[in-house]
Amino acid sequence: MSSTANPTIVILGGGFTGLFTALHLSHHNDSVILIDRCDRFTFNPLLYEFLSGEMEETQVYPRYEELLAGKNIAFVQDTVQSIDLLDRRVQLASDTHYCYSYLVLALGCVPSYFGIEGAKEHCFCFRNGQDAIQLARQLRDRLQQATQTADASQRQKLLTVAIVGAGPSGVELAATLADLLPNWYAELGGNAQEVCVVLIDREPKLLAGGAKGGFKSELHDTAQAALGQRNVPVELLLGATVTAVRPESVEFQRNDKTETLAATTVVWTAGTTTNPLIQQLPISEENHDSHGRLYVSSTLQLIEHPEVFAGGDCAANIEHPMPPTAQVAYQQGATIARNLRALTQGAELVPGEVNLRGILLKLGLGESAASIFNRFEVTGKAGHAIRQATYLSLLPTPIHNFQAATQWLVDEIFDRHCHPANLAGTASKE
Repeated sequence: MSSTANPTIVILGGGFTGLFTALHLSHHNDSVILIDRCDRFTFNPLLYEFLSGEMEETQVYPRYEELLAGKNIAFVQDTVQSIDLLDRRVQLASDTHYCYSYLVLALGCVPSYFGIEGAKEHCFCFRNGQDAIQLARQLRDRLQQATQTADASQRQKLLTVAIVGAGPSGVELAATLADLLPNWYAELGGNAQEVCVVLIDREPKLLAGGAKGGFKSELHDTAQAALGQRNVPVELLLGATVTAVRPESVEFQRNDKTETLAATTVVWTAGTTTNPLIQQLPISEENHDSHGRLYVSSTLQLIEHPEVFAGGDCAANIEHPMPPTAQVAYQQGATIARNLRALTQGAELVPGEVNLRGILLKLGLGESAASIFNRFEVTGKAGHAIRQATYLSLLPTPIHNFQAATQWLVDEIFDRHCHPANLAGTASKE
């Protein structure tokens, strides 16, 4: 497909940076095209609530066509095959191509398995709504099988969930499952205390990978204490390096010994790497970091290609490094949109400013820790309310924000998280 002669802004990736850039440009006079391989946006910080049934699909995993209804934005569901920066052309897997006047790179990152044998083949990911649906189906199937198994060792294997990676995602997922799975299993007539959730990390303490992002020692302690207070305490295997993942087990080394954990469900939250499409761009070595992320100016433009903007996990600002969080990505979307408007109108570009509200961690059903501006910490139900309110305020559109916030208030009033919806049933609709 040939591009039109009119100025065209092409946005690659419909995550926080890409979607919010598009929404801020929805009244722009030029053509705006948003391309993503999925038909739905995933509000990642609330993915745990989607898994548990505390929040619904329309709140956390809405369709782009619903979010962009009535907007001057063309949405294309397709996979980006290549990016030609010299010809200003994006090639898609469907053999369609778009030529652009301005390009926004917001493709995000992909899982990194560090070459560990069997990790890619046998681990579940937890990065988008479809991952949550598949994981819920797997967990419910294993719980159901456990109720029908007389062999104690096989039943324990079915009831054990291993999470590899004790960063924020791993900690939040472990806390959620350690509250959720005992409830699910008890509903099936099983002994809830037989459920086992294990969190594995090569570092000696939780959240070690987030130290550069500003995690305070108090938050480590809060998280560790919370994991021990769930419906079933989370078992911690710290200082343990995973060496292989099998269909029904995880092998790891600890204290110079090789050990095996029997588990039929293994979730990978241990690391990510820059999208290969970004790594393959012909950018000089001095203009990308050691992880392949592109260095951008204060206005979020590529150093060598000022007609190209980048944000989120694709970009790195050498002067003002920022953690790869939703708070940062959505604010970058606003900056990119503002500067795109300036470029098309011949106005002066402005540096981006990011205001970090603090660190928010989900630590179980209805409980969270909120480190406000990294100055003081609120935990438990109050922390949960702050976390939910903060993320609900970031929802993509006012109507989506209002609907989700209203539903959340209703759920809180009736304490619905004690009786969450069956997400595994949603999977059959996909």
